[in-house]
Amino acid sequence: MAVSGRRPDPESMAFHCPKIGPAMGASSRKTGTIWRKIMNIIKNLDGIDVIFRKAVVDENSANYRVDERSFILKKGSTHREGGMPLQSDVLVERDVAVTLRDGVTIRADLYRPVEEGQYPAIIGWSPYGKRGGALNNDLFGHPTRMDVPVEWEDGLNKFEAPTPAYWVAHGYVIIAPDSRGAGNSEGDIHAWGRQEPEDEYDLIEWAGQQAWSNGKIGLTGNSMLAMSQWFVAALRPPHLAAIAPWEGASDIYRDTACRGGIPEFIFSEGIFGRLCGHGLVEDIPAMTATHPLLDDYWKTKISGLENIDVPAYVVASWTNLLHTGGTFRGWSSISSTEKWLRVNNTHEWTDYFNPENVDDLRRFFDRYLKDIDNGWEATPRVRLSVMDPGNRDTVNRSEVAFPLKRQVTKALHLGLKDGKPVLTHESQREPGSLSYDVADKEGVAFSITFDELTELTGFFNLKLWVEAEGHDDMDLFAFVRKRDSNGKVQGCHVVTDRTHVGPNGRLRVSLRAMDPERSTALEPFLPFDSPAKLKAGEIVPVEIGFWPYGIRWQPGETLELVMTGTDLLIRPEFPQLPPIPTLNKGRHIIHFGGEYGSKLLVPYIPGA
Repeated sequence: MAVSGRRPDPESMAFHCPKIGPAMGASSRKTGTIWRKIMNIIKNLDGIDVIFRKAVVDENSANYRVDERSFILKKGSTHREGGMPLQSDVLVERDVAVTLRDGVTIRADLYRPVEEGQYPAIIGWSPYGKRGGALNNDLFGHPTRMDVPVEWEDGLNKFEAPTPAYWVAHGYVIIAPDSRGAGNSEGDIHAWGRQEPEDEYDLIEWAGQQAWSNGKIGLTGNSMLAMSQWFVAALRPPHLAAIAPWEGASDIYRDTACRGGIPEFIFSEGIFGRLCGHGLVEDIPAMTATHPLLDDYWKTKISGLENIDVPAYVVASWTNLLHTGGTFRGWSSISSTEKWLRVNNTHEWTDYFNPENVDDLRRFFDRYLKDIDNGWEATPRVRLSVMDPGNRDTVNRSEVAFPLKRQVTKALHLGLKDGKPVLTHESQREPGSLSYDVADKEGVAFSITFDELTELTGFFNLKLWVEAEGHDDMDLFAFVRKRDSNGKVQGCHVVTDRTHVGPNGRLRVSLRAMDPERSTALEPFLPFDSPAKLKAGEIVPVEIGFWPYGIRWQPGETLELVMTGTDLLIRPEFPQLPPIPTLNKGRHIIHFGGEYGSKLLVPYIPGA
């Protein structure tokens, strides 16, 4: 592995980024270009030059003080004000050293039953800190902790990870590692790719061979802790018995770094810029800036989902801005014959810590980590929610598959009626067009009012003919939103005081090329590797695949399709983050009717 102090071209490192405060929400939604004054280090990993930066050093953090000791926490004790009391005595082993295949030592905290015996273990893998750390649910400045009551956590759990108070009482060992380079673990922090999954593989195999282990290891956790599961499970560690990825991207370029081919630095800067350790951190924001195409670097960050064959309990939501696409892709692509999907109608943290869902997860792990014949297999293979903004959502509706077997693909054509932009079931004979200045975040909107109850659940695909005026490229954002019978926009509830606009997609038009062999009517597959700039006056067809959604309109309510040059999505965790920066200039022109068959393909569910 070659290492140099060479810095990337500073011109390529300019991007929009907010000044992020302790709650990652202290900035306004205005954008401004800043220069990242960070000394970058280049490491050659498997023939690819990868940018690293120094990790944050916080010597006051408990993660920096090796504390190799064991002690017992007593049943009924609490470890944060108002937190979940321990439901049993817990044996704590702090800073247990685990040696990886290349000799690097990482540190992990273990929480075990005090009684002698052999138990399954559950791992929540991340670089966020096994105790304390850079992120936790108290840091986001939300009045209800993102609807996660304090009593749902015990003060011992990692961020986005299981609570020892619950799981140890039910006969499990909880392993909370600091991944390579995090906290006091040796090495540098890597993000997915080859190194991180191999490290987690080694921890799984170490755990499966301990004297207290029954030889069966499970994985759980949400967001980054779910993403890691897709990557390590593809390596098939022998002692891995089941996974439970709770909302996790599985293709880092397509899902998070450059969804639709549009680079997004702001969120990843807020995450990777906060990771603590003594060494370096793989600089995902810098790699996004310098690798805007899906090249060999990003190919190392696509999970080999088809290699996963262990039982899987997969949880998704329609409203997640990072993980929805990757979670559904994971569900559909893994080879596991024993897999279950549940789609919630809240936020990932709210859903993960909800006691009803924790009990449900335990039934799954009891079946596959303890071999308890508890009837888990009778659980519906798909349970989903349908959003109904302004009315009552449907939750945990049983289905046999996703996409739904009874789904019917329908086309809503863009057109004009009495001079107003509309969506119709028949295409308009005469060609027409509408345009908007890219500075106008409302763009253009086409609408249709339903006269009967209408449910759209599945993938959406927007087929457009577009033209750029005054530029050679376009960053297009498209949204389906709901207006009630009074014309008021109704967002989908996520957590208290925060909503999600609805089904959406985006595309950098120069990366519009499709792979026809891997594309379907509702799911276009784009390689994102061959840019083709626009010529003046050139009108081109594009397909913008939306992540899946389940949403319902009551009679008299309106579906509105908005196309704009501005990202209208607001992160519920960080509402003050500015919109994604774009390359837009001039005007965008949307063509429809006649030879320009612009239309929105929707997943209609009959009999809703």
